Amino acid sequence: MVGKISIGKSLIGVLNYNENKVKEGHAVCLDAVGYGREANELSFYEKLNRMQRLTALNPKAKTNALHISLNFDPSEKPNDDLLKTIAASYMDKIGFGDQPYLIYRHTDAGHDHIHIMTTNIKSDGSRIDMHNIGMNRSGPATRELEIEFGLVKAEEKKNQEPFVLKPLTPINYGKTETKRAISNTVNAVIRTYRFTSLPEYNAALRQFNVVADAGEKGSRMQENKGLLYYITDEKGNKKSVGIKASSIYGKPTISELEKQFVKNEESRKENQKAVKDKIDRVLADPGITTKEELIKALHRQQLYALLRTNEQGRLYGATFVDNEYKVVFNGSNLGKAYSANALNERFKEKESLKQSAPTRPPKQRHSFPKGSKQTIRLDKDWQEQIKLPKPPTLFKSLLETAPVQSGQFKPQRKKRRRKRYHL
Repeated sequence: MVGKISIGKSLIGVLNYNENKVKEGHAVCLDAVGYGREANELSFYEKLNRMQRLTALNPKAKTNALHISLNFDPSEKPNDDLLKTIAASYMDKIGFGDQPYLIYRHTDAGHDHIHIMTTNIKSDGSRIDMHNIGMNRSGPATRELEIEFGLVKAEEKKNQEPFVLKPLTPINYGKTETKRAISNTVNAVIRTYRFTSLPEYNAALRQFNVVADAGEKGSRMQENKGLLYYITDEKGNKKSVGIKASSIYGKPTISELEKQFVKNEESRKENQKAVKDKIDRVLADPGITTKEELIKALHRQQLYALLRTNEQGRLYGATFVDNEYKVVFNGSNLGKAYSANALNERFKEKESLKQSAPTRPPKQRHSFPKGSKQTIRLDKDWQEQIKLPKPPTLFKSLLETAPVQSGQFKPQRKKRRRKRYHL
């Protein structure tokens, strides 16, 4: 079992995220612990107000929202009662057993998982310390639960194969509410992919028709570290209005992303060689001579290649997104051989070899002289004149012994004509 924890300042943001999943048919609220009523009897604001009454007891505590996801191995199919029991035990172990909390079962991934939301403000106004809660309390709690309930151990599974979430699907502009669609995609990408720069982050987002725009160089937005998110079409053209990063759940602003960049720098190194090996296998194929062929071949290796070109068609940037290991690398960071310049030289060399290769002479077709053709192909009018029978009828007529009548052709002449027909 894998536990993931997000600490924030917006209870309504966490609740909106889960309730929107319910509206879309991708989640169900399993339980409302500490509410005194069943979950299906509570409205949106009744769920929210219960926790906001606690946060009002300590207005100085701005960081007061806790959002947890417990993820199970794809081979495990726990029922609702077991999920509620596991959630209750987990909350006790991390020190939140006496807090009100909501449990949601999500069905939008290739594995079973639940989301739990609560607040760290207690009924006396004091707050539960959440510093290093993931490492100090959540990690030990999940390992104990794996043993207690006989669950697949995340550490053992990690050594066998990477933990893979169900792939996201590209946003289709106009089919869903813009802000919600961007929020879901952005949070999923940040949670699952490792990138170290804004271009690398955008390469991962580009697969799902989203872009993060920090503004033109020297613009006021860039100087103020602003960030707007847009839905794009398949070619990367913006289709929606811009959504401020600060208004999205989790606040994926430049400042927050920069923290992620530093954290990902070290963690992605373990997969760097595997990514290079995949690209090397593709580049070793002599049949790949164009950018389009390279992109298709890399796609078969679960690699998304974002190759940026100028108006003259020359590459000026290459970024590789590995959808198996969930890592993103700029080509030059992998090595000189993977940079845009190296790929340009490769395609240029392949094109020159293609042009200098000797062309094969056209195949010569030999034909009979015009006169001999006429002796083999009988003119239709002439065939009508002599009324030459078809080959099976001709052989039959040779065996017949009917007497020659006047007005017919002489047998010798007829025999000669038949020979010419068989030529």
